[in-house]
Amino acid sequence: MEKEQLKKLIDVAAGRVPADMVIKNCKVVDVYNGELIEGDIALCEEWIAGIGTYDGIQEIDAKGQFAAPGFIDSHIHVESSYVSPEELGRLVVPHGTTTIIADPHEIVNVRGLDGLNYMIHASEGVALDIKWMLPSCVPATPWEHSGAVINAADMEAPMQNDTILGLGEFMDFPGVIHANEAVLDKLLVAKKQRKPIDGHSPGVSGLELNAYAAARIHTDHECATADELRDRISRGMYVLLRQGSACHNLKALLKGVTPLNSRRCLLCADDCQPKTILSLGHLDNHLRICVQEGIDAVSAIRMASLNAAECFGLDDRGAIAPGLRADIVLMDDLQDFKVRKVLIAGKEVAADGTYCQPIERYDISATKGSFHVKGFSKDKFGLKIHSDKAHAIKILPGGVVTEKDIVEIKRDAKGEFLYDASEDVVKVAVVERHQNTGNVAVALLKGYGIKEGAVALSVAHDSHNIIVVGVDDEEMAYAVEQLIKQDGGIVLTKNQEVLEQMPMPIAGLMSDQSGEWVDAKLTHIHAAAHEILKVNDDVEPIMTLCFMSLAVIPELKLTDMGLFDVTKFDFIKIEA
Repeated sequence: MEKEQLKKLIDVAAGRVPADMVIKNCKVVDVYNGELIEGDIALCEEWIAGIGTYDGIQEIDAKGQFAAPGFIDSHIHVESSYVSPEELGRLVVPHGTTTIIADPHEIVNVRGLDGLNYMIHASEGVALDIKWMLPSCVPATPWEHSGAVINAADMEAPMQNDTILGLGEFMDFPGVIHANEAVLDKLLVAKKQRKPIDGHSPGVSGLELNAYAAARIHTDHECATADELRDRISRGMYVLLRQGSACHNLKALLKGVTPLNSRRCLLCADDCQPKTILSLGHLDNHLRICVQEGIDAVSAIRMASLNAAECFGLDDRGAIAPGLRADIVLMDDLQDFKVRKVLIAGKEVAADGTYCQPIERYDISATKGSFHVKGFSKDKFGLKIHSDKAHAIKILPGGVVTEKDIVEIKRDAKGEFLYDASEDVVKVAVVERHQNTGNVAVALLKGYGIKEGAVALSVAHDSHNIIVVGVDDEEMAYAVEQLIKQDGGIVLTKNQEVLEQMPMPIAGLMSDQSGEWVDAKLTHIHAAAHEILKVNDDVEPIMTLCFMSLAVIPELKLTDMGLFDVTKFDFIKIEA
């Protein structure tokens, strides 16, 4: 802020000169005192000048609407929306979201720091303020191949950049707990710059949680129970209460939120697809759930604003008060949280559910060409098992956690697995797509339900190799080949024909189309998966499959290097 701007701000606040804009007749949500203030909000350029009685060059009559600080999503992956940063901004801003804390580890695992640079440039023309975290675990684990390796030395320069808010979720929690040298080096890069470190510690407790917290891991969004929430808060961590498209932890965690600990609680989506945003909303839906579950409305808004701002050191926002950024949401009430107007940095950017800013799309050409698959053929899907009993990844509907199950199988004369349509067990494979390693790992998946054809994706957390499931090797191979031809995304096949497909030309992770287009495509894809391929009705066919390779979430997962037991942090044989 320049001297003349500061002088003008003070003059407007004091009522000596008219405000640039005044929002008249509103009920201001005071997240500091936990109460409502009736009056006008005076704006000077991009800042709030004051609350009281003001005159402005431009005036908006709120007619008694509630004015809340702009909502802050404390942890989200843009890539998991399947749309570009520009498009995600268009989708969430009308729901009152004015800032997101984004971790681009999906695209960085595919394209390295070039992927990070694309995301930063693509967000520059977006009204939504996107704060970027530097991915901490590329690859996410040492048990898979990704498109890049980012070590502590690689992190030094980006971490010094003002565009980087902090260090992204530290998924290698065993490395932290056991004080791994390379992990310590990464943590110290952030500590030297005095920047926050996001956490990721599913199921960690006791002395191991002490060790994780001792590294000053700042947050955790992987809590599943109220006890886990309280454990982390007692150790000085902030807890991010997640409600996304894949993981619905909010209601369970709210049982642990009290007036005494709510200031350590934030709201986040983590992974949020267009369908969720278009049908339910974004953080406005989180607020509805909070109030329905008995949380005071102002406390809920505080979790979506001030708490997040304080957690991440964003001292210019998070409340409606003099001198802060004019990120303001006007709503009809504090039950349904119907958003009527959204202002970001003093500009009206959305009204009655419509985004009203021009969209400038950044060139995606540098993100294409991310498929390097060597020596692939259907023969790679052979699965010889030296037992009639085998380990299988068992899907648990409604989340990304799996179980390690033991299944009885049929084999041919050579010991190869035989698909049995009467059993809900099929082959699942991960095909390495970054380094031309030729790696293809094959295992068994239980509970997916597919009875026909195959499903192939290039979205497979977190290294984003190709993951495919199907009823026979030929069908699986055909699906993979078609996926590579279309530069990634989603492909459903039956009888060597494509049933449905959604290209994702941005690193094989994101579409360059609108959220509505992606939603329509996913609707058709889901219908085909359930109705034609017979995927189980209680299984989300795409989001579920793309997490079957995430080797940091228990219990059993598959990477391009083999079947991995997350509870033991080691590969296991398929024979049981």
